[in-house]
Amino acid sequence: MKRGTHPATAMLGHGHAPGDASGSLKPPLYPTSTFVFPNAAEGKRCFELAYGLRPPTPGEAPGMVYSRLSNPGLELLEERLALLDRTASGLSFASGMAAISTVFLTFLRPGDVLVHSRPLYGGTDHVVTSLLDEFDVARVELSPGMDEAEIEARVVAAGGRLGLAFLETPANPTNALFNIEMVSRVAHAHDAPLAVDNTFLGPVWQSPAALGADLVVYSATKFLGGHSDLIAGVVTGSEDLVGEVAATRAFLGTMSDPWTAWLLTRSLETLHLRMERQADNARRLVEAIGGHRSIRRLSYLGLLRSGTPEGDLFTRQCRGPGSMISVWFADEGAAYRFLDALEVVRLAVSLGSTESLAQHPASMTHAGCDPEARERLDVTDGLVRISVGIEDYADLHGDVLAALDRV
Repeated sequence: MKRGTHPATAMLGHGHAPGDASGSLKPPLYPTSTFVFPNAAEGKRCFELAYGLRPPTPGEAPGMVYSRLSNPGLELLEERLALLDRTASGLSFASGMAAISTVFLTFLRPGDVLVHSRPLYGGTDHVVTSLLDEFDVARVELSPGMDEAEIEARVVAAGGRLGLAFLETPANPTNALFNIEMVSRVAHAHDAPLAVDNTFLGPVWQSPAALGADLVVYSATKFLGGHSDLIAGVVTGSEDLVGEVAATRAFLGTMSDPWTAWLLTRSLETLHLRMERQADNARRLVEAIGGHRSIRRLSYLGLLRSGTPEGDLFTRQCRGPGSMISVWFADEGAAYRFLDALEVVRLAVSLGSTESLAQHPASMTHAGCDPEARERLDVTDGLVRISVGIEDYADLHGDVLAALDRV
């Protein structure tokens, strides 16, 4: 990439040389399971590097071995993902949960402590509160607004080695913000890495690595893919830590496949355009519905005001409010009446797609979470999560207002 080139421009060609692909403007797809070695000595060299049997010599590049370990299409995608996050390295995964679970299994051992924010996406919540319990991993749960001294005191009280800190910010599905810089200080004081799930804002609106995160995690199914046609996950970060995650990925087999990597590489070309249009639609929609009689409360990052703790954190941490809206109605019945009346906005889980999507977290994505915890974390029966898409704004406006009037 030429010096000073914006990531949006780099997504149109970074890492691909048309001359190496018969002049093809776009990167080719490599749907192969295995690669041919020119000789046995080269096969030995490739496996030494792939399995970490020795460090590479200066300038030595690992060769292609097997698509569970490496693939030209995956490597091209991963270069571009790292560039978007301004990190040294990146990895692609079969899903967002594959990425998150692989990070947990890389850095956590029985007897360790995990610091994590909450609420979390339902799948992540299950791994943290159920699966990791079976591996004897202690948990320190963070709430929005918790200060550094309290977090440190809870980590010390938990005992054991702090193996990992994990934040999801903004939180799914409430849009709650957590202080990345503050939690990174606590984690680093205990020689632990901080991983941040950046799915809600993506690399367009937030750069966790610049704020102290060691690893940045995504469900690439969402904004990065953005077309409701693939399932994928991403981890970016420092070369050393991503290398550790890559070693775990190789033996768990949680990497993406070549076809998905090709589709995701295609999607990155329009990432900035899509996310900017989605954010603009969301801003206008919130302005139109904010005072509607049926809405009890509304959470949208663009409503946060400077001079408040949340507003000041938003200003320091984010470049924009994104396109996720959380709306609280009186109860489940009111939420269902709203959802069932939508026509342009689709009733479906997932988010970050070209289509606007709305769902009921308490009975859908977060149905497996402990009911008492859901209520405490504001994931109530009246909550609806809306992911705003790229439709014509007038159509969205009319659809949502008509549905609100039906509540």
